[in-house]
Order: sequence, then C-alpha cells, then structure tokens
Amino acid sequence: MVLFTLSYACGVWLLQQQAALPGYSWAWLLALTPLALLLDERVTWARVLRGLLTILLGVVLGFYLSAYQAQQRLAITLPYEWQGRDIEVIGVVAELPRVSERGQRFAFDVEQTLTPEVAVPPHVYLSTYIDERSEPVQVHAGERWQFTVRLKQPHGSSNPHSFDFERWALENNVRAVGYVHSKGDNHRIDTLVAGIGYRIESWREAVRERFAATLQNAPYVGVLSALAIGDQSSIPQAQWQVYTRTGVNHLMSISGLHITMLASLAYALCYWLWRRSVHLTLWLPARKAASTLALLMALAYALLSGYGVPAQRTVYMVAAVTVALWMKRNFSVSQILSFALLPVLMIDPWAVLAPGFWLSFGAVALILYVNSHRLGHIRTESASSDSRSVYFKRVITEYAVVQWAMSIGLTPLLLGLFQQVSLVSPIANAIAIPLVSLIVVPLTLLGAVLPIEPPLWLAHAVMQFTMQILEWLNNLPQAVWTQHAPPAWSIVSGMLGVLLILAPRGFPSRWLGWVLMLPMFLNTPEAPASNSLRMIVFDVGQGLAVGVQTHSHALLYDTGPDYSGDADSGNRVIVPALRAMGISQLDGLILSHDDIDHSGGTTSVLQAMPVTWIASSLPDDSPMLQDIAVQNGAELHGRRRCNDGERWSWDGVDFTILHPDSVVDSNSKPHDNNLSCVLRISIGEQHILLVGDIEKNSEQRLLKLHAEQLPANLLVVPHHGSKSSSTIEFVGTVLPDYAVFTNGYRNRFGHPKEEIVQRYADSGAELLRSDEDGAVLVTMDAQGLSVERYRKTHQRYWTHQVHEQH
Repeated sequence: MVLFTLSYACGVWLLQQQAALPGYSWAWLLALTPLALLLDERVTWARVLRGLLTILLGVVLGFYLSAYQAQQRLAITLPYEWQGRDIEVIGVVAELPRVSERGQRFAFDVEQTLTPEVAVPPHVYLSTYIDERSEPVQVHAGERWQFTVRLKQPHGSSNPHSFDFERWALENNVRAVGYVHSKGDNHRIDTLVAGIGYRIESWREAVRERFAATLQNAPYVGVLSALAIGDQSSIPQAQWQVYTRTGVNHLMSISGLHITMLASLAYALCYWLWRRSVHLTLWLPARKAASTLALLMALAYALLSGYGVPAQRTVYMVAAVTVALWMKRNFSVSQILSFALLPVLMIDPWAVLAPGFWLSFGAVALILYVNSHRLGHIRTESASSDSRSVYFKRVITEYAVVQWAMSIGLTPLLLGLFQQVSLVSPIANAIAIPLVSLIVVPLTLLGAVLPIEPPLWLAHAVMQFTMQILEWLNNLPQAVWTQHAPPAWSIVSGMLGVLLILAPRGFPSRWLGWVLMLPMFLNTPEAPASNSLRMIVFDVGQGLAVGVQTHSHALLYDTGPDYSGDADSGNRVIVPALRAMGISQLDGLILSHDDIDHSGGTTSVLQAMPVTWIASSLPDDSPMLQDIAVQNGAELHGRRRCNDGERWSWDGVDFTILHPDSVVDSNSKPHDNNLSCVLRISIGEQHILLVGDIEKNSEQRLLKLHAEQLPANLLVVPHHGSKSSSTIEFVGTVLPDYAVFTNGYRNRFGHPKEEIVQRYADSGAELLRSDEDGAVLVTMDAQGLSVERYRKTHQRYWTHQVHEQH
C-alpha cells in the first residue's frame, strides 16, 4: 500500500510538469499489473519483480488518471467570441462571499443560461463592484440569482515564483471568471436553495455575520472567523504578515492540528461516558463508538472549513484509525499516512502543486518519524507508569522534540516554497499552539454554536494576549531568515539531511545531516558578470514594473498596480521574484509617475526590503510620496528627482535619465503621464529604453533634444500601446529590435491598440506582450541582447494560450 501510494503520487506529480496533455499510447502498461498477483512472494526475485510492477502500476495509473481528469475539465470552456459580452444567467451563490472595500467575490453555479446561443460553464467565479451610480448588489451564500454578467476565460499573470491563477482555476473547476454588470437585470429569486452544500455555506456566512455583530470592530474577529469557518480572507494582511514571520500562520485557520484536537476531545468524552454504561458497552465496544464519533466530528468540522487539503488529510487519517479499530487490525503509521494521501490525490490531482499539500503531509510525516518506534519512548512508558511527574516530563519532552523536528524538518520545504524561514518559530509555536488550539478554538466553536456572547469575548481576549507575544517576537531583529530560492537538488539534499539529524539517538554520523543542509544556503544564484545585466519586465497585468540587476546592484523601475486592498503587485509578484533571484535589497527605486498602475506595489516593496534611494518626477509635496512616507512610518531617505541629464554607472552598465526636464512650468500643469521618468540603460552599443506612460508631447521633446540617444535594442512601449503615444516619428527613431507591450488580458482600455501594434510590426520590431508572453526575461552585454518569454518557456498544459484565439 505504501509503495503503491508513493508511486501514484510520483505519477500525479509527473503529469503536472507536462506542457501538454499526453496521449494514451503507454496506458497498455496497466495490462502488466495482473502479473504482480501471480508472483510468489516467497521467492526473492519474484518479490523484487512484484515491487517493480507495483511501482509501475502506481506511476502509470497516477499519470493517466490525472490526465483524464484534466482533459475532462479543460473540455469545458467559455467560447472565445462570448468573452466580454453581456450574458444573462440564473444560478446559485455557491460559497461564502469574500468581502472587500470594492465589492464581493464568490463562486457561482450556473443553472440556466437565458441568453441564446451561448454555453456558459457550470461553475464560474464572479465579482461585484460598488458603483456610486447604481444600487450595489449584495449576495449571500445559498441564494439563487439572475445576473447579467460579463465573462472571460481564466487568465492570470505569469512570473517566476508567483501564484499560478490558471492552475488554481482548473483545480477549483472554475472555467470562466467575470463580473456582475451593475446596469443589468440583477435580482434575487430564492433566499436559500435546497442542497447540503449550499446550506453549509449559508451557515458559515451566518456565523461570520454573528461574529462581526458580536465583536464589531474588534481587531481579531477575522482570526476567530477563520478558526470557526475557515474564512481566511477576513484576516487583514498586516496580521497575516506577523503570523507568517513568526511561523504560526498554520494555526490561524482550520488546520489539521485543530481538527485532530477536536476529534480527540470527542473521542475522549465519548469513551469516558460510554464505558459507564454496561448496556452500551455490551452492544458496541467503547473504542468503536468513540472512534466513530471522532470521525463524524472531524468530518463536520472539515466540511465547515471548506474541506482544504489539511482538513482532508486529517479526516482520512482519522477514518483509517476508525477502520482499523472496527476491523480489529493494526495499521502502521506509514499505512495510515498512505490512506490519507491516496484519496487526496485521486480526488484532487492538482493538490500536489500546492504548498499546503507538502507542508501538511510533511509535518505529519515528521511527527510520526520522531515519535514512532523509538526505544526511549518504550522505556519511559514501562518505567514508573503511575508517576505523574514522569508522565508530565515525558509529555513536555515529546512536545519539545516535535517543535524541534518542525523547526528543522520543514526548513527545506519553506526555503523552496517561500524563500524564508522564521527563526522565532519554535518559541512562537511553543506558546501559541496551546493557547490557540486548547483555548481559543474551543471557545470560538462554543460561540459559534451557542447563542451566548461570553465565549467569543474570552476567545478574543486570549487571542489578543497571544498577538502581543507574537508582535514582540516579530519585532526582534533577524526574526526571519530570507534568502534566494535554492536549487531543487539542494532541497532534496536538505531533506535527506533532516532525516539524518532527526534519526534516533545513537544513529551513526548524524552530524552529516548538517553538511547535507548547507547547499541550500551556500548555493547562491550567480549574479550577472561585470558589463552585463539581467532584466525582468514583470507580468503585472495592466501596469508596469521592471527589475534590473547588474553584478552588485539592483534597480526597480515602477512597482505595478494595486489589485485590491491588501493585494498588490509588490507582495504578489515583485518581492517573491526578487527574493528568489537573490536580491535582498534595492539600490534604487524609480517611480515614473503617480498612476496607481505604476506605483501600487510601492509600500509592499518598501516593507519587504531596504531601498537606498527613490527617484520620481513628482514634487516633494506629492500626495503619493506623502502617503508612502506615512505608510512606512518615517520620512523616506535618499529621495531624489528624475532630472534630464542625470547619469550613473553600476558595474559597467550606464544609466541615463532623459526626461522630464529639471524645470517644470507649474502654470502649464502637464499631464502626469508626460512627467514619466525616461531611463536609458546602455552597455556599449546595446541599449534599453524605459519610457513609462509618456505621450506625444514628451515624445516630441525627446526627439528634439535626445534623438541620438533614442535608438534602442529593446523598448518598453509607452503607455501600454495607447493611441496617445508611439507617434510614427518616435517609433521610426527608436527602431527597437524588441517592442514590449505591458498590458492586462482583455483590459478595459483596449490596450494595445491595433494600429500601434501594427506600427511597431512595420518597423521590423519583434513584438512581445505580457498578456501573451508573461514576464519578459532579458539578458544583455556588449555583444547583444536576448529575451525569454516566461509563459512560453514554463508552459503547462493548463496555461491559457491567448495568441491562438486572435
């Protein structure tokens, strides 16, 4: 069972690495599996062959079953010609709506399409937006509505080390996304639709509203909602940052730990009461009754939480223990873990790509590894079993061992997934686990099911006390270790090192485990050589952000858009990519102008890494600069203006500001776009031109004053390809080899305009678009320039292909 499950997981993982779905030409290998049943295990060669056939069966079955599931989902899609058009549908709000200051987001099950000649996928994801000109649409879970919607096929940004929205959409069976048109025919039909799933979601929303009404503006009501119903979106980003930096973020939602605790309490209580009834015990043994109740409790709590991977894993493990008791069989810990792993992957083969999958199963495997079959535990249990002091000492020792195992054992995974590890995590978890799991969670659940307020206020008070400790730990110097993304082979080496370090006492050469972990830290990414650079034009949707790295310096030009409240291109795209590249600080940050699609991620970038200086074309009293200073708690040091003629050189790479003029006529009040900082980057005869959102007036100024400096090998097209820019004279003077359009998929501005695209094509430029090519990775030295289209080079079978639809 264990060998088959691990092989099945390998097959599933292998399928998720494919650029296209495979054919079934190798599925005939499944026909060899009956041979495994005919082999005599008493013969050594037969036993080995049977093991190999088991591995083959697992890999092939995992690979092709996952391929079939993917094929079935990808077959359902919104027709290309119906994207962005009004469609009338009737359906049900299928989940707890996520609420933000801009509106609501929710899954919607389409029951009927009223618009003729269009087939809408049965499961879509919708947003509503607050519009002052019309009555806002307020939806609740389980309601049936008629909407006028505008949909598009799922499309997300494509950047190194960033969230893959298209994979998430496929995993959640979301085959179209869009918004409710505020001027359409939108009205509620039923307040609550029949169906257990809809009723659970409605109950979850009722709990969230009750918590909000009871605690009102209490700071940690979002945490209590997350612990009761799994609504993690209610937790503010600032609090999430503290939980992540202290390593306790797994506690601030319905995790396997909380479900296990609740199931254990149900088991203990049922077992204690059941044994006191002779009649009940004769009818059904107390252990069977208690294990069944524990399973039902775990399943109920997991369903209320949204049934994520950690919840699934816990339910399946509790189910395996329950089955073992009913069947009077003893399962090994590895078999129990296999019983949990196999159904997770059979139901959701895309879970193998989620960080939560690896951290959840990895944590449980580590706990079992350090606690199972250790002779020290057996001796302790056999000696002085009646001594409370010995028992208490054993509990404390095992708790400390588990904390040590988690701190060391998850380090390779955390570095590989997030490029950071909390150094205060052992202390934070040692304090937070008993407070949250044993006090906050039970009180929160009591407040959810009982019509009384004191449990909620008590839970909030304990949470507030816990948060004070966590904030103190978070503010310690070097609370978090951040670094580059380690190579895959070094992560494998680190995991082997962990197993060696945590091996039983007396195991030979355990110190070699530390040696095996060193490559993760020492194998740093190679910086560009002198007289060369690496540049990445991020795919941030409708906006701009460009990172430039020389041998020993790093520059960021613009920070992309602010998406919604706590989410922006800084914390979702730029910071993870820069950190993975080994860039821990920025020598310079240029904000071309104050449009939100160019400066929306600034605060997140400044909070994540130190910046030596910030340059912009804005006056000192600019609201944007003032907001940045206030949000970061201090005046910004090293602030400078973008002035025509400013030059500097880093590691043989020359940087020159060409625009705007150092003296701006305040009476003329130029448009913000025309104040954009224009940056020329040069290595010998190779040039890159970054021009922000300049329009025709600024282009004319550049042609008049700097015509000889405009020719470039690569140009980031001004203003995303708008008609207000890219005049014939400007394009003809720059004559780029590569023209990069930074625009969002099906953006509301219609960028880039077709005539502008054609203008650059006619000039002989090779065209790149962020919505089609993803991030554009550039390398340049004195000999030339090369580009990589990240969406193409890292394509997976679920990657949305835009160019095929033009």
